[in-house]
Amino acid sequence: MPYIMPQQREAIDLITPYGQYGLLPIGSLNYLITNILLAKDPKSYTDYNALIGVIECCKLEFYRRAVAAYEDEKIAENSDVY
Repeated sequence: MPYIMPQQREAIDLITPYGQYGLLPIGSLNYLITNILLAKDPKSYTDYNALIGVIECCKLEFYRRAVAAYEDEKIAENSDVY
């Protein structure tokens, strides 16, 4: 996760008020993310590889911080299968 200074977050949030993204259908969220990646104007394999790395790190951090916590709740609620 990009742990950036609060001032940087505020500037980014002004450009992209992500609070409203929660209202988007999943397909629209995919479209939005794709357009953000394409706006980086990748020109080489290195560029594409770096962008895929960003996506992969976002995925892993989302899993670590959000999905794993949800799964832990469900294990406590329903018991573990392992």
